[in-house]
Amino acid sequence: MNPSPNPHLLSVAPMMDWTDRHFRYLVRQVSRGVLLYTEMVTDRAVLHGNRPRLLGFDPLEHPVALQLGGCDPALLAQAARVGEEWGYDEVNLNLGCPSERVQGGGFGACLMKEPDLVAECLAAMREAVRVPVTAKHRLGVDELEDYGYLTRWVEKLAGVGVEVFIVHARKAWLKGLSPKENREIPELRYGWVYRLKQDFPHLRFVLNGGVRTLDEAAAHLAHVDGVMLGRAVYDDPFVLEHADARFYGLEHRPARLEVARAMIRYTEAQVEQGVPLWAVARHLLNLFKNQRRGKLWRRLLSERANRAGATPQVLWEALEQVAAPELEAAAG
Repeated sequence: MNPSPNPHLLSVAPMMDWTDRHFRYLVRQVSRGVLLYTEMVTDRAVLHGNRPRLLGFDPLEHPVALQLGGCDPALLAQAARVGEEWGYDEVNLNLGCPSERVQGGGFGACLMKEPDLVAECLAAMREAVRVPVTAKHRLGVDELEDYGYLTRWVEKLAGVGVEVFIVHARKAWLKGLSPKENREIPELRYGWVYRLKQDFPHLRFVLNGGVRTLDEAAAHLAHVDGVMLGRAVYDDPFVLEHADARFYGLEHRPARLEVARAMIRYTEAQVEQGVPLWAVARHLLNLFKNQRRGKLWRRLLSERANRAGATPQVLWEALEQVAAPELEAAAG
């Protein structure tokens, strides 16, 4: 479990198509302390879908939170209960995704226009489970870009017992921008998140959006309770290389070769269980980012690990080429 009394001190954001169980296992090799989140899973998928595929995770992933999407209090309560039964340490409600598919389902960022319904959803979820129920949202949505509205939003959700708010520090545009553009436009307003902490000191606020380094995270932690990193971790998981020592007082200091070997062994076990090689290997492309022969590693995996009939042996062969300089130095 997380060694910090504040489990939200540092976390990795839920990212669709990216933060599946295989990537989370990779991140856990790099940091023992950071809180991990699943991809968003809809309440209906949890209730009617393939639960082992959607919800299964390795015990090593703890602490790990399940992010749900939905807008029906009863369904979300049932899904939250299932998540707790599967062993998740937290259940989070997605109130920030602006994609057209999510909007079509009536949930995600568009729910910021319906605080009463959101409060009802979160109240039902909290009543259904004993683990923490948290909210992840934007500063606002469309024309609702007003700090007064944001404070009323927080007051409404806190009124039903929500204590942790993960705030993506920009508003969402529901029309005219793609999900990618909504991660970059409009500008970030970190000051609003800082101000929320000042105005609601009894609540926990986690800042999300645009944070790329541990130095940036540390600077934000002077003003808020936690920081959530996203694409920076996917671009290079070793952005978290010093996280355990710096934020959790742990001596764990991973080495890329050790992590690579651990992940190949993990891949072998997954492939034996019927998981396609590329389902895991795709998350390893950036494992040697900005390292000597890092581009070679990425190229070898991209060209060979996606072939029909490929086995984890291609990963061992790629690692042998990447590790050659180190082996040569040791021999000398």
